[in-house]
Amino acid sequence: RFIAKPCAINLGIQDSGPHRAQPNAILEKVFTSITKSPDGKRLEGLSKQLDWDVRKIQRWFRHRRNQDKPTTLTKFCESMWRFTFYFSIFFYGIRFLWTAPWFWDTRQCWYNYPFQPLTSRLYYYYILELAFYWSLMFSQFTDIKRKDFLIMFVHHLATIGLITFSYMNNMVRVGTLVLCLHDASDFLLEAAKLANYAKYQRLCDAFFMLFGVVFIVTRLGIYPFWILNTTLFESWELIGPYPSWWLFNGLLVTLQVLHVIWSYLIVRTASKALVRGKVSKDDRSDVESSSEEEDVTSNSTKGIFSTSSNGSNRLNGHVAGGQWTGE
Repeated sequence: RFIAKPCAINLGIQDSGPHRAQPNAILEKVFTSITKSPDGKRLEGLSKQLDWDVRKIQRWFRHRRNQDKPTTLTKFCESMWRFTFYFSIFFYGIRFLWTAPWFWDTRQCWYNYPFQPLTSRLYYYYILELAFYWSLMFSQFTDIKRKDFLIMFVHHLATIGLITFSYMNNMVRVGTLVLCLHDASDFLLEAAKLANYAKYQRLCDAFFMLFGVVFIVTRLGIYPFWILNTTLFESWELIGPYPSWWLFNGLLVTLQVLHVIWSYLIVRTASKALVRGKVSKDDRSDVESSSEEEDVTSNSTKGIFSTSSNGSNRLNGHVAGGQWTGE
């Protein structure tokens, strides 16, 4: 309200939503009481009742659904909040971990386990991350439902489960590595969204490509060969198969499966961008075109991030055809 909104206004972002549907009491009653997406049989009935062309009625329902979507200003403010959090928490984590011995030698995560001290800085790092992901979990049910709803729901459950489980079992050292690694790319995705809403297409594409590179390197490279290596093999070697070993690693492997899915979506989107000259469409866009002609126009003018900023991730969660799909 006090920071993001003035920034958006200075960038020329208007607080105006999609084209509003023509007022019609009969269609409005159907929309609110029966269905938001009528089938062919109902469309035919409405066409006869109103003496309207079926195509016109379909267009009305598209406009009516879109009219409830958040405005670009609202999405900009949400993305700016997420960018601020991800950027701040990532560099807080880097600064904290830079002097931590387990950041340079992952075997330190298991020495003297479970009798490892919980410092105040580590405690606040964990609590901030847990609170944020709980907020993502709740907001997912109040935000626009997307194609990647189930993937993001599983992601948030796994993340919250990992944070809580690792804290209760004092696995906070390896937990900080997982958290910091996942925050490394999320703020780049939100930066790309901000550039898109402000209509800086080249900057948007640059941030998205950078995000894609960082995401794939961290989630498909560093995560399995650094994090999973220490939780699966080093922990087994140093402290043995403790009772919760299977659950803990099961959640971590679940995240890796999601990383693979999101990476595929990122690569697919980047490939389309190379062919078309820009990142042109978000596979989970929350705005429907009102006609085939509008579909063509929309694809050529709207960037991939023309969605509200739910999840993050997060490719993050949030990510790609799925965060933007997240984090």
